Amino acid sequence: MGSAGRLHCLTMTAAENPTPGDLALAPLVTCKLCLCEQSLDKMTTLQECRCIFCTACLKQYMQLAIREGCGSPITCPDMVCLNHGTLQEAEIACLVSVDQFQLYQRLKSEREVHLDPYRTWCPVADCQTVCPVASSEPGQPVLVECPSCHLKFCSCCKDAWHAEVSCRNSQPSVLPTEHGALFVTEAEAPIKQCPVCRVYIERNEGCAQMMCKNCKHTFCWYCLQNLDNDIFLRHYDKGPCRNKLGHSRASVMWNRTQVCEFQENVLLFQLPASMEGISRMFPHKHPQLI
Repeated sequence: MGSAGRLHCLTMTAAENPTPGDLALAPLVTCKLCLCEQSLDKMTTLQECRCIFCTACLKQYMQLAIREGCGSPITCPDMVCLNHGTLQEAEIACLVSVDQFQLYQRLKSEREVHLDPYRTWCPVADCQTVCPVASSEPGQPVLVECPSCHLKFCSCCKDAWHAEVSCRNSQPSVLPTEHGALFVTEAEAPIKQCPVCRVYIERNEGCAQMMCKNCKHTFCWYCLQNLDNDIFLRHYDKGPCRNKLGHSRASVMWNRTQVCEFQENVLLFQLPASMEGISRMFPHKHPQLI
């Protein structure tokens, strides 16, 4: 990264640009992630929410989010951040390697296309052009023509266009059981479609956080809310899905990191922030890390 990028990083890390003498006199600041006290020159303040963390922890947190396949905005790692801040692209670029930042940008671009009903990828492996999709009723297949290779294909199933044949993806988002049982609500159904790639997923029991094996999209089983960016699973703290996670938050976070083959110290990196949040929510109690 060029000198301009390095200068921007230094500006974000210590906005007041203190001198070495000032740093020696300044009090140490506690990182909300590792709970260690650090000098100001080793800390980074997020631009949007003003939460402060040691730069080493913040780098590790960003690497975790990118390696997990996060293409949506990366949120402040403080699970009780009142401003619900997100990291700016300039902040991410300063604190991760060039390769990691390019991966983040690619994931972000791919995710934007996946979630945009008016764009889709050309299914030809050697093409992969982003193609415009005409407006239609939800779930209604339309003809798409790739501007690069001129393939004409179905917007839903990505097969060659089939004007007179029903689309294999024009199926209900929820399937009954093998015995044909019906459900009072859609949330009770054991088989649903991934909200992004529409592949059918079966849930036998356990956690309400689901990860699609096909496109790696993470979502809530009950309401299909996007959880790709919700590493701390704040979704289950309020609203209709409150307390419906199904497992302890720590065990789900551990499983999520294991699926992505993260190092063992990732959980130890995340856990102090959770404990810090608990201590702030219940100041009369003092949970201890063992």
